[in-house]
Amino acid sequence: MTVVDWLPIFANPEVAAMVLDSLRYLQKEQNAILFAYVLMENHVHVIIRDDNLSQVIQAFKSYTARSIIDYFTERKNISILEKLRYNKLRHKTKSDYQLWQEGSHPEEIANDAMMHQKVEYIHNNPVRRGYVDEARDWRYSSARNFEGKQGLVNVQIEW
Repeated sequence: MTVVDWLPIFANPEVAAMVLDSLRYLQKEQNAILFAYVLMENHVHVIIRDDNLSQVIQAFKSYTARSIIDYFTERKNISILEKLRYNKLRHKTKSDYQLWQEGSHPEEIANDAMMHQKVEYIHNNPVRRGYVDEARDWRYSSARNFEGKQGLVNVQIEW
């Protein structure tokens, strides 16, 4: 899931925490199973299972958008708000701003080999960007969990 215009709003630790809190909420209240995640400055990858996956993702995007827009509104961050207003699709008439690009890119994970490949891919996102040398060093990722360390969000490492 990607922020409109690839705006780097998750570089703000308070905003990043809102996204992580929302993932925890999905696990606790929606019983979604989170297998892996990585939060970058302008997008998030998740491997998640739920019987109503499209509804869960929609709820996640809706809630985080409202929370993050409220956060920037309360702090009078006009610069970010204007960018979110400018990038809002014209048919979106129920709000003044748009945080997330429309849609998501779900892929069904058919077997263990594919699961390993997808987990490896998302965990190495910060490495490919040159932010860290090792995936486990990216704070906003489940890569730590897969090495037996405490991550910021618990994940199911066996499937």
